[in-house]
Amino acid sequence: MGAIPGNIETDQQPPMTVPLRHFVVGLAFLVAGIGIGIGLHLNAVPGLGQLAHVHLLLAGWICITIMGAMTQFVPVWSGATLHSRRLANLQLGLVVAGLSGFVVAFLLVEMRWLIPFAALMLVGFWAFAYNIIRTLGTVEEYDVTERHFLGALGFFLLLTVLGVLLAIDFTVPTFSRIGASRSGVVGAHATLAVFGAVLTTVYGALYQLGTMFTQTELHGIDHRLRSIEEIAHPTGVVVLAVGRLVAHAPTARVGGLLILVAASVFCLVLARKLYEMQVERTPMHTRYMVAAGALALWIAVTVPAWISDPLTREHLLGAANAGHLLLLGAIGFVVVGTLYHIIPFVIWVNRYSDLLGLEDVPMIDDLYDDRIAAIDGGLLGAGSVLIVGTNLLEVAGAPALLGGLLVGVGVVAFVSNMVLVLVRHSPHSIDRIVLGSFSPRRARDLDEAADD
Repeated sequence: MGAIPGNIETDQQPPMTVPLRHFVVGLAFLVAGIGIGIGLHLNAVPGLGQLAHVHLLLAGWICITIMGAMTQFVPVWSGATLHSRRLANLQLGLVVAGLSGFVVAFLLVEMRWLIPFAALMLVGFWAFAYNIIRTLGTVEEYDVTERHFLGALGFFLLLTVLGVLLAIDFTVPTFSRIGASRSGVVGAHATLAVFGAVLTTVYGALYQLGTMFTQTELHGIDHRLRSIEEIAHPTGVVVLAVGRLVAHAPTARVGGLLILVAASVFCLVLARKLYEMQVERTPMHTRYMVAAGALALWIAVTVPAWISDPLTREHLLGAANAGHLLLLGAIGFVVVGTLYHIIPFVIWVNRYSDLLGLEDVPMIDDLYDDRIAAIDGGLLGAGSVLIVGTNLLEVAGAPALLGGLLVGVGVVAFVSNMVLVLVRHSPHSIDRIVLGSFSPRRARDLDEAADD
């Protein structure tokens, strides 16, 4: 992969509706997750609302977005043909059905429902992993992004197995019979999910996107830092997960420190690319800057916490109350920033690229509304500062609720901006993108074509 793909082989990409369907569904889960999060502050969410909230944002928004992004860009970046378009559609349906049922089961406290819905999610994520692994199987030599993606897929396979086992244990206590603790399995599951599947994907994508969208290259110390991260991060994830699984603090401590070392060197690489940027700053770059700062702060507050006790539930995602700093400040802003380019890019390639030189066409960054982007950026930034600040300072009440409301309104503005891109520029309607062949509009078009 080069810093910028020289030629986009459209015959190697899935139809544009496939990745866009993932992104639109992911955005719907984002809105639902934020809504439940605000409801939790108001004590208006029944059942196990916190677990529903976390799964909607992680499995629903972030992981489904990852599925769509890999399905679209692995063939483009790697010069390989997607193994199966049918699997690319099937994976989304399985994960959506499984996650929706999973969330309802948490809210209604119907634990027996968790098992079949967890199994559906497992099959969906495994279908996704199989499809991408088979696609990358045709590549002769892997680069840094492809290596990270393969590692992330391995973590997806492991975490979903633990997820099903946790679902089973809710109904049929299983871990106590084999000498394992539920808290240890939860710790390993969360480690493989957040630091394994998600953060590994973010690192791999940003090695590509961070250079592509800043018009820079890795050079000098960047290569040495990348080598450290490539070894320290996956090793740290495995060691921390195992240490938490068997409740062995020294092992977990070593794994946690390796993850922090990898995060530090990656943060430095990203900061260097943003500093060396050769293009005009866009909403994507601004959000990457926020993410780099949030990641650096998360590292600083997490070092003493994981040295002290990497096993306690309060330190599951870093320092006590630092979960939002990582998930919202670092990972969330990367995903939002990337979507500000990916969704317009997918539409631009399919709608306007063939018209270059024939007529005036908009640039990719012209497809979204700059004013709405500025508004959602301000709202998300201010809300995130309030949420993270109140968490770290352990301040409850109105400030935390206000932060949640600001983030909620910011998410609505961001989602609205992306929907406007689809409405104004996509050759397909929203219902055609989401429902595919089940779209009523498509059915009418087929009927009209048959009549003709």
